[in-house]
Amino acid sequence: MRRVEMTDQIWSDLLQARNSSASRLSTERSAASMLYGPLAEARGPFVLAQVGQSLDGRVATPFGDARDISGPDGLAHLHRCRALMDAVLVGVGTVKADNPRLSVREVKGPDPVRVVIDCRAELTGSERILLDDGAPVIVIQSAKAPRRALRADVIRLPLKERGLCPHDILNALQARGLKKVLVEGGARTIARFVEQDLIDHLHVSIAPLIIGSGPSGISLNPIKFLSEAQRPQASVYSLGSDILFDCRLRAEAASSIARQGKDVQMANSTARELMDPV
Repeated sequence: MRRVEMTDQIWSDLLQARNSSASRLSTERSAASMLYGPLAEARGPFVLAQVGQSLDGRVATPFGDARDISGPDGLAHLHRCRALMDAVLVGVGTVKADNPRLSVREVKGPDPVRVVIDCRAELTGSERILLDDGAPVIVIQSAKAPRRALRADVIRLPLKERGLCPHDILNALQARGLKKVLVEGGARTIARFVEQDLIDHLHVSIAPLIIGSGPSGISLNPIKFLSEAQRPQASVYSLGSDILFDCRLRAEAASSIARQGKDVQMANSTARELMDPV
């Protein structure tokens, strides 16, 4: 397990790497640079999902209290992720439950553009995110949703069988120059992006807290056998108050595809040998 010790110099280097295509981090990387470097240095489309949860995998109580699950270092980590990305994205349920600002406050750095998936146009316009005069807000709605005046850039997308398509959402954001996206919640929103194989890295921050019951951080479709479970490559970091798993989902998917391709090649080779023995 690597211990993340963030210094002013390392954070300054990360912010510089985020803002300059010519800037690159030192090859002698600290744990902090190894963790945050992929976020800062990404230039093409890059999607990060972040979950802060308890030891028993809960992100809130059954009554919706989600405050103070992450410790101070876990919270600082989340704000670093926000500062290194172009946009932070949440579902409307998160806005209704938590009324978040989605800004960078625990560390020095720029605020990301704030994106809310509001398929059925449930936002009323009184939410704090729409009234705080902070970073720009984008609201993504179904083309069939009722129209309502909001202090936001409203993007209306086609409604698919399972709602708004995550691919369409990312394409719309990339068209606005927002290539690096942090998917912050809620559980179903993160799951939709995971299921579509759109998450490059998944950060799961675990705090030494036992809640006992309540919603989980990711709500994927059920599986029957553990052999069907995703087992991504992961690095483990100590943030101080919290433990972080940095899971590389797209790398695991690519590795799986490569393994499948090799299996097919071996099967084809064996078949040819049986048909044309030497």
